[in-house]
Amino acid sequence: MRSIRVAAVVLLILGGIVLQAAPAPTTPHRAKATFAGGCFWCMVPPFAKLPGVISVVSGYTGGTKKDPTYEEVSSGGTGHAESVEVLYDPSKISYEKLLDVYWHNVDPTTPDRQFCDTGNQYRTAIFFHDDEQRKAALESKAKLEKSGKLPGPIVTEIVAATPFYRAEEYHQDYYKKNPLRYSFYRSGCGRDRRLKEIWGEAPEH
Repeated sequence: MRSIRVAAVVLLILGGIVLQAAPAPTTPHRAKATFAGGCFWCMVPPFAKLPGVISVVSGYTGGTKKDPTYEEVSSGGTGHAESVEVLYDPSKISYEKLLDVYWHNVDPTTPDRQFCDTGNQYRTAIFFHDDEQRKAALESKAKLEKSGKLPGPIVTEIVAATPFYRAEEYHQDYYKKNPLRYSFYRSGCGRDRRLKEIWGEAPEH
């Protein structure tokens, strides 16, 4: 019996060593990217479908009021812009790729307006979270300006990220919750028509 107990103790000790030596499960590295491109309903789908993107949240940023409501932001009195916060895995998708998708889903030449929506709350903006994002955004803007493809100068802001406030739940993934209303709004606002004029083809959405 003693030999059996000793063997059992040895197995438990070895088992403990194995358990302690086992590597912890890996989790995806996460980074944030924040963009304003007019109606946030329309800015979610282009990013949500990308491999490496973990989530896309609609919200408000760039303003002065804490915890603003949709009514307050849409009235233009808070300084916030309708925005999306993209959570992504940099090992699977680069920030440069996100920038490319962003540019091709906005009209970067029109100040304080995107398609049928007017006002500072619908401005285009890239909110960088660190110096690397700032440099990448400035480089992509410069490259785009030199390409000569745009109908005018780029007016999109490139500014440091400020507190991001999640929008009301009914705004989240609106294109999934209300596909008919979303499609009607997008078409009626002339978004795809204008994007095709600028970029040569309308993006998938």
